[in-house]
Amino acid sequence: MAFSSDQIAELDLLLLFPDTSHMQGLKIHHDADPAKIAAAQRLFGKGVTTQIDGGYLTELGHDLAKHVNILQSALAK
Repeated sequence: MAFSSDQIAELDLLLLFPDTSHMQGLKIHHDADPAKIAAAQRLFGKGVTTQIDGGYLTELGHDLAKHVNILQSALAK
């Protein structure tokens, strides 16, 4: 089963979160790309982030971001 375009947008957004600190987050502004805004809202709805417009990663979010970074690094070779 292939990733949907919504899932890819969510994965791309997870890659934008800083991976060096649990104390850093993202703010998706109201004038951002609509696909990013929607992805941020879906990630919040799934319990991955703390705010509907980004915020910080939850524990689930940190786990997912770690795996997304590993996957992206492996496929970039």
